Amino acid sequence: MKTDSQLQQAVIAELEWEPAVHAARIGVEVKDNVVTLAGQTDSYAEKWRAEKLALGVPGVRAMASELKVHLPGPSQRSDGDIAGAAENVLDWTSSLPAGAIQVMVEGGWVTLSGDVDWQYQKQAAADSVCRLMGVIGVNDQISVKPVAQLQARQADIKAALRRAAIVDADQITVDVHGGDVTLGGSIRNWAERETAKNSTWGAPGVRSVVDLMTLA
Repeated sequence: MKTDSQLQQAVIAELEWEPAVHAARIGVEVKDNVVTLAGQTDSYAEKWRAEKLALGVPGVRAMASELKVHLPGPSQRSDGDIAGAAENVLDWTSSLPAGAIQVMVEGGWVTLSGDVDWQYQKQAAADSVCRLMGVIGVNDQISVKPVAQLQARQADIKAALRRAAIVDADQITVDVHGGDVTLGGSIRNWAERETAKNSTWGAPGVRSVVDLMTLA
């Protein structure tokens, strides 16, 4: 297992390797394998990218983000302009049903609401607006409510975990109640956690995933 100092250097190196992130303006602290990021970014997309990179470093158990989005003058937009741009980009996102997502913007924060059939549609909506100029944060309140009320099957989800090349897939427990799935057991890093959750969301009939997995 990496020491806190080694993990700190690994996170800094990962941020420096990404050209879309101004690593020099981001401070990295590590205590007990928990990473804290502080500083500022020029956009919400840069903040989101930095947080994802830090979480993806092997050995990171959790992360606290104190990053602030400070928009340069040319990047600032009114809430009305942001709302209009968000509605347009959602309309042009082919994976989303027309009119399924509602948008509210206040102080640069975009709140998304509505119902979709699949988790990938919920993620596509958030990904579409997070890169818009002027956005400083995204509050995703979209609900996943499958039209077909299918019973999610434990065996199907376990098979999906194995196909996702999670080496210790058998260490992950799957508890299914209707469309609600609870994942438990142990995983080795944050990337495995995200892979397990994404694979579970792909099962027909899943409407929520509760993550009780622990990092070994």
